[in-house]
Amino acid sequence: QVQLVESGGGLVQAGGSLRLSCAASGSIFSIVAMGWYRQAPGKQRELVASITNGGSTNYADSVKGRFTISRDNAKNAVYLQMNSLKPEDTAVYYCNVVWGNNRYTDWGRGTQVTVSS
Repeated sequence: QVQLVESGGGLVQAGGSLRLSCAASGSIFSIVAMGWYRQAPGKQRELVASITNGGSTNYADSVKGRFTISRDNAKNAVYLQMNSLKPEDTAVYYCNVVWGNNRYTDWGRGTQVTVSS
């Protein structure tokens, strides 16, 4: 069983910063990639950023230049530094991991990020 534990969400004013953390534990091996997705009320879940085991990153256009994803492979952890936050960044942020030869996918329970104007 794989567990993803997220932390770091909260309420921040527009222009502020937050740092999300996610650690994977349990019967997990050969992580292929980790990432962050978000879902705002009434909208579909969307990719925010992802990072492969080799360090390649991918960002949604809406967060490029403001958000930075990073990993600690030894800890099976992924981080999302969010700067210059905007009200439209308000959403539940979910940690995601892809692992194993069969590319299993697991999700965290989500952490709320609210940006006030």
